[in-house]
Amino acid sequence: MRVSNMGMKSVKLSNLDDMYPAQDILIQTNQVKQYGSGVYAYDNIPLKLQDNIEEVIKKHFNKANCIEVQMPLIQQEEIWKKSGRYDKYIEEGVMMISETDKGNYCLAPTAEEAITTFVENRVTSHKQLPVVFYQIGTKFRNEIRNRGYLLRGKEFLMFDLYSFDKNEESMMQTYQKIKSTYFETFKELGIEIVSVAADNGSMGGKNSEEIMALSIIGEDTILFDEETKQGLNVEVLEKENSEEYLKEIYNINDVKKLKKQKAIELGHIFALGTKYSESMNINYIDYENNSKPFYMGCYGIGVSRVLGLMYENNVIKENNKVVGFSLPVSVTPYYLYIISNDKKKDIAEKIYAKFLDKDIDVIIDDLEGSIGKKIRNAKVLGIPYIAIIGNNTEEGYAELERTKDGSKKIMKIGELIESIETMKMTKKDLVY
Repeated sequence: MRVSNMGMKSVKLSNLDDMYPAQDILIQTNQVKQYGSGVYAYDNIPLKLQDNIEEVIKKHFNKANCIEVQMPLIQQEEIWKKSGRYDKYIEEGVMMISETDKGNYCLAPTAEEAITTFVENRVTSHKQLPVVFYQIGTKFRNEIRNRGYLLRGKEFLMFDLYSFDKNEESMMQTYQKIKSTYFETFKELGIEIVSVAADNGSMGGKNSEEIMALSIIGEDTILFDEETKQGLNVEVLEKENSEEYLKEIYNINDVKKLKKQKAIELGHIFALGTKYSESMNINYIDYENNSKPFYMGCYGIGVSRVLGLMYENNVIKENNKVVGFSLPVSVTPYYLYIISNDKKKDIAEKIYAKFLDKDIDVIIDDLEGSIGKKIRNAKVLGIPYIAIIGNNTEEGYAELERTKDGSKKIMKIGELIESIETMKMTKKDLVY
């Protein structure tokens, strides 16, 4: 991609948000456009980064035999009334409503009702169980607190997965399998997560765990066991028989040894039991030819939250000031940012053309301006590597800089292209 086609203009960063500097950079540089509180549009790079995060999620859950589907974004109020959640969501002001002369609809804040209706007359026998469906799509919630930019939007991208089993034992086997897949997924995304015992709240069911990342920008305070890596939401302590509950479900025997940590929620997993299948009267036929309610689980990941945290986790500083970010090679939309002075722009163009021929996504800064200004642009865009062809580089060579740590290496052009090609294949940083 050419910088001249991006509609980009250099912006002097100022007064960055102390808590969320990376996302503030996205706003100040118009990579993310804020239309109102919690409502955003994405420019090319954050959009492609989000797409890559989606692909990682899909890869791991497809491998776990989960089936991708798509539920409607706009849903009839009747299915929500059937489950018994409509009045509560309206009372809490979470759900956005569209009233029409053909009936009332809601903009989907979640999809338990829709997926349960989807399974009706589709999965009818115990021989078909278990089944697991997932989708990645837009959700709408009237969030009152929109602090944190992409971390808490009114419109956001969400991965949500729903499992259907024949009994509680089978449901919990699926629960553990999906939970393990979460950890595999986030490992590839480069985000360390912990599972945090939580209250089921309005979702209902048996087990409930928030999937969190320990982070100083987190809005939540959790209690964390450094030995077992098990976390605990302090709200659980308010439950009746909380000690017995924690010991039985999460093997937490001594709350006093847990330490307080700041954390940010990226997802939530629930073992729902039969709450929705019973309330909506959607059943399967068991091996004795009896009609039984499904045992369900639901699982979510806030994809746009992961996007926001990925930016915040990968900020780069100069003289103790945040100047941009260096996106992980595993998901970066563009691997290299090509820079030259005016005298050597023809060489830069030839290098750029070779990358295009190899179908490797890179950016060339073809605007007028100094080398220093272009380097600043590369860091603001989050590109992990910069190739500089300037006065100090001999013919046939380029200087490669890793934006994450500022390390540099002079390389032959051919070696540079081969190295970036290897990076694309392995999704791993170069070893200097």
